[in-house]
Amino acid sequence: MRDHFWREDMNGVDWQAVLDRYEPLVARIGAHSELIDLLWETQGELGTSHAYAVPNGSGVDPRRRQGLLGADLARDGDGVWRVERILPGESSDHAARSPLLAPGVAVRPGDAILAVGGRPVDPVRGPLPLLAGTANQPIELTVRHSSGGDVRRVVVSPIADETQLRYHDWVEDRRAYVRQASEGRLGYLHVPDMVASGWAQFHRDLRTEMAYDGLVVDVRENSGGHLSELVLEKLSRKVTGWARARWYQPMRYPDDSPRGPVVTVTDEFAGSDGDIVSAGIKARGIGPLVGTRTWGGVIGIDSRYSLVDGTRVTQPRYSFWLDGPGWGWRTTASIPTSRW
Repeated sequence: MRDHFWREDMNGVDWQAVLDRYEPLVARIGAHSELIDLLWETQGELGTSHAYAVPNGSGVDPRRRQGLLGADLARDGDGVWRVERILPGESSDHAARSPLLAPGVAVRPGDAILAVGGRPVDPVRGPLPLLAGTANQPIELTVRHSSGGDVRRVVVSPIADETQLRYHDWVEDRRAYVRQASEGRLGYLHVPDMVASGWAQFHRDLRTEMAYDGLVVDVRENSGGHLSELVLEKLSRKVTGWARARWYQPMRYPDDSPRGPVVTVTDEFAGSDGDIVSAGIKARGIGPLVGTRTWGGVIGIDSRYSLVDGTRVTQPRYSFWLDGPGWGWRTTASIPTSRW
């Protein structure tokens, strides 16, 4: 940190004094997690973003990974656990499969889950404890249709993480809201980060959503990366021509260009390159920026160094200047009249 911090004067912090203050705690460390906590506290004295300490590996035994069904479950008045809602899944993302919608499962909202792997579901604890260690493994569910009748047994393969499944569901919910509020005239795109996954998400529905009369771009909770200039380049494009072919709708030129006005939504959880893309939208005059003030973390890193045990430590190295606000800034957005 001393050798690679973005300012030689350590931002005015007496770095050796900080190390001397925290060093007595080293002898009391009893677990690797406590070392990580100590590194966070020590580096936090610099008051700068991107000063991370990340342990090597998840520390989770893959044989004990919790299995999840990609559904909202609830207990009814009789103590029976039922499927309230099944997340629809997204076929373009392998991490967003919905286990209960797999071929042959045919579980529907309202159906009761009576047993998992032949073991009865506890009326208080529900099915989840019985799904421990079943992630990506076939397991038998005993279910009964919502209308009653005989029980049947189906085999499902639970997932270990519902994050992407629920993320795509959230995006579709926001898109439906925009369609309804605009009477079908506006497109909607969410950009979750500025690395490969966010670039893919940005392009997944890009041409479809840009074909509407206007576009809402949502960068809330954008976790950053390094692709903001590419996103800004796409959003800055203007339609300068049209191509027509028999039996086809007219096609814009360039293809990936907004057909009409662009409005961007940001929030306090948009950070790093999520800060920069929000500021860049204002600087380029792409369109109104609404929401709340962004995180303000633009002293960047390159994640070059690790400790001998694989623990990753970062040193904030790259300051960022932007035309207008200069060196010290956080993006100020217009405050919307309502939250959505």
